[in-house]
Amino acid sequence: MPICFDLDGTLGHFTGGFVLLREALGDLWGTMPTETELRACKGSTDWEIVDELHRLHHGKGMDDATYQRFEARCLARFAATFHPEGRLPVAYAGIVKGVHELSTLGHRVWIVSGNTPSTLAFKTQALGIAPHIPLLGSLPGHDRAALIQRALRDCAGPHLYVGDRPHDREAAIKAGVPFLGIGEAVPGDHPVLSAEAEAEHLVEAVQAIIQEPPQNHQ
Repeated sequence: MPICFDLDGTLGHFTGGFVLLREALGDLWGTMPTETELRACKGSTDWEIVDELHRLHHGKGMDDATYQRFEARCLARFAATFHPEGRLPVAYAGIVKGVHELSTLGHRVWIVSGNTPSTLAFKTQALGIAPHIPLLGSLPGHDRAALIQRALRDCAGPHLYVGDRPHDREAAIKAGVPFLGIGEAVPGDHPVLSAEAEAEHLVEAVQAIIQEPPQNHQ
């Protein structure tokens, strides 16, 4: 019964990530897209955003090879910025611990994120996510709902997606799974936890949504 978690804003945050994305595209194109152009993009995954900007700047969609070059530039930008001697990310300690406890309780936990796969791997390591937890980053031709469905493919329910933004809830609805919000940025009648919630609060909220009886955990 997979439980999928978004990363940015759900498990922690990397301040300035949008700037690094723009800089990575500037490395490729010679000119950075503007902040206005970036914020006007309708998609929520790196593939969707970069493809939309590529169409805007070059008049055509982005091919897989270009996306791979962007991915390498994006990872390089994050690795050069977030490290012990530089800027540090902020992990939501209770939520991260709760992810690990859910995995220990036998749930199949995934991190399903709009980041490119290699940037997602870097970010999860920086936030202290256990390496055994599977990751699914932004893939060509996939919106966020398609990524969720890919992670859940051939897996028995009940399922759940946990995120912090309206596009996370919209993707959960499109994918046909219930949604748990982290923080107050997502309107609606779904359950919500604070980003400062303790691990047991996350475990209890998840078990209530998927209608499983609570289990003892450390």
